[in-house]
Amino acid sequence: MDHLITSPNLEAPDDFYEALIEAHRDLSTEESHALNARLVLLLANHIGSLAVLRKALDAARAGGARNAPA
Repeated sequence: MDHLITSPNLEAPDDFYEALIEAHRDLSTEESHALNARLVLLLANHIGSLAVLRKALDAARAGGARNAPA
């Protein structure tokens, strides 16, 4: 499937946000950036589709998923 889901799709977005913030707690800026990079690579591997990943990159660069083409 080469479709980027841009509508709300997290089963517990507030819980995920809390876990993300907690993962960054007490990290330096450099460590926080490294965590984000590792997380992006893990999620990219999980997605697996280069087409979907390119759409996600384009959407992120454009300012967010709301601006992404379907």
